[in-house]
Amino acid sequence: MRYAVIMAGGSGKRLWPASRQSKPKQLIPFVNGQSLLALAVDRLAGLFPPECILVVTNHAYASQVQREFPSLPARNVIGEPEGRDTANAVALAAELVAARDPQAVMAVFTADHVIRPEGEFRRCVNLACQAAENDPQALVTFGISPTFPHTGLGYIHCGEKVADGVRKVREFKEKPDHHTARRYVESGEYFWNSGMFVWQVGAILAALRQYLPASAGQLARVGQAAAQGKDFQPLLAEIYPQLPRISIDYAVMEKAPHVLMVELTCQWMDVGSWPALADVVALDGSDNAVAAATVELIDANRNVIYSDDKKHLIAVMGMDDCVVVHTGDVTLICNKADSQRLKEIVDGLAQKYGSEYV
Repeated sequence: MRYAVIMAGGSGKRLWPASRQSKPKQLIPFVNGQSLLALAVDRLAGLFPPECILVVTNHAYASQVQREFPSLPARNVIGEPEGRDTANAVALAAELVAARDPQAVMAVFTADHVIRPEGEFRRCVNLACQAAENDPQALVTFGISPTFPHTGLGYIHCGEKVADGVRKVREFKEKPDHHTARRYVESGEYFWNSGMFVWQVGAILAALRQYLPASAGQLARVGQAAAQGKDFQPLLAEIYPQLPRISIDYAVMEKAPHVLMVELTCQWMDVGSWPALADVVALDGSDNAVAAATVELIDANRNVIYSDDKKHLIAVMGMDDCVVVHTGDVTLICNKADSQRLKEIVDGLAQKYGSEYV
């Protein structure tokens, strides 16, 4: 059986004030009235039945996820007691999948991206699942052909082709400087690291036991409880704070000797900050990205405008390259160039007002 796991735990400070501790970015209807998590679930239609789709999120968001996706069984929404990075999220999901089917193929996806067209995405996922089924020891990742020398992403250095659309991975590279990134792009041998994977559940559990034994040993107890039909949440709450905070790339992928890559031949857009909204919503005639129901714009160009209130009017005049965000209790106005600094505001508000605005 094939299972899909969607990692949806981040709070998204760079999308404040829409994204809050009480409502993360994955559940906000940024794209044509749909949330990023809804888009992620929809992309899996036809590949995985709802009973085989798991969502790993923060415990505080679990009930919201269950309400938004009633088609998913409640036990498929896994609440982490606290964030311990992707290696532990993957390890937890792998144990829970193995408790249901030790022979399962497990695909891991993120809820931070808009991927188009969906038909091509499904073709690539099916190809990766077949690669994992044909090679039980392989850890399969997805790479994106780089379109420019991005310094904010990791890279995958690929080797020879082993099947149509499947290549061996030589090594993973951390986020490079601009000169190195340009060299990677020009070589044609490097791909952006998508942070999405496919493997047989036995293969990833074996790799975790080898490379991250501290987490693997503890979370195996959770898997055993789940296999016996027991409530594993109290055990998880006890174990999780003790686990090392580490990504799956650092913990496993950079060390594993047998990694394959499927090229994700899709448009892949990371909605991690307000300017990125311009890549995923339709622009008006002045290149404004508008995700708001009621707006009036005069001499306004290349702005990003968002509101969660259909009746609230946002009027912008004589302003270019800015971000305007309205929520029920906060209005944000900033230069697009400064939008990456929103964490500074959020951290400052937490010190000044506690949790009221964060």
